[in-house]
Amino acid sequence: MRIAVYVPLLLSLLAPLGARPLSERCEPRLATWLLTASSLVLGAASMISLGLLAVTGLIRVPQLADLGHWSSHNAQRDSPTELSIALVAGLLLGGAVLAAVRMLWRRARTLAAAAMDAACMPAHDGLVVMEDEAPDAYALPGLPGRIVVSTGMLHTLHETEHDILLAHERAHLTAHHYAFVALAQLGAAANPVLRPLATAVTYTIERWADENAATATGDRTRVARTVGKAALAVHRAPALTRATGAALGILGRRGRLAGAGPIPRRVAALLAPPLGRHPALTAATAAVLTAATFTTAEAAHDLHLLLQAVGAWS
Repeated sequence: MRIAVYVPLLLSLLAPLGARPLSERCEPRLATWLLTASSLVLGAASMISLGLLAVTGLIRVPQLADLGHWSSHNAQRDSPTELSIALVAGLLLGGAVLAAVRMLWRRARTLAAAAMDAACMPAHDGLVVMEDEAPDAYALPGLPGRIVVSTGMLHTLHETEHDILLAHERAHLTAHHYAFVALAQLGAAANPVLRPLATAVTYTIERWADENAATATGDRTRVARTVGKAALAVHRAPALTRATGAALGILGRRGRLAGAGPIPRRVAALLAPPLGRHPALTAATAAVLTAATFTTAEAAHDLHLLLQAVGAWS
């Protein structure tokens, strides 16, 4: 346990280095699955590791050891974790739990609000056209979901480009992209070091939808032109202010992150041949997740043995 318990924490520090390669070199759907799984698994493993560190150190305290009928004397002799490290781990764990619960609560409220909004919107074949000169288009999760497009966006795009817009937004709904974003953000809430993974997921779901639109229309160049045209229109005229953060649009998440260049990267990817599955990156990600899972389980087993060892009073 002296080493195994720290491995998930170390892997969490290294994993964000793979976010950009996965999002840029791997087929978008597979990249989304790998990034989401990495954020979720490493976030959970980090919390478990912090919990194990906290317990192995706190059983040194006689008052706490009495609660579990353990021998604090034996714990002070056998425990591999210093009390100071245990206290820090406990504080970090408490913060991680609070952040994860807060994120889950906010996400649940957001999705509930989106579902209510979608249910109240009159739609034709799932499409809602809003009278607004500001160009915008997004998918609103619900039962069923809705594709919301402003008249400004329809006027911006040529009629032959409307099918690309709708194909992109339908991909968000049918593939439940909001769930991938939520799960990746949950892992990042538990361990803030993993935020680059969650950020990458917001990019790969847009790439996934772009590729679906390219497949549906059979013209990658036309899809690239549509994405670029929509981005330029929104840059000239800021888009609608949305009531819910669950919306997924053709432009993806805008703001500081979008300003770093997701739109040019998406356009460049569409003008290039489709990406493959990249076995090396897939194998590396699988190895990291396997190592995190195995070492977490090993550390938990070691804690079990430690608690058995200090269970006898002396």
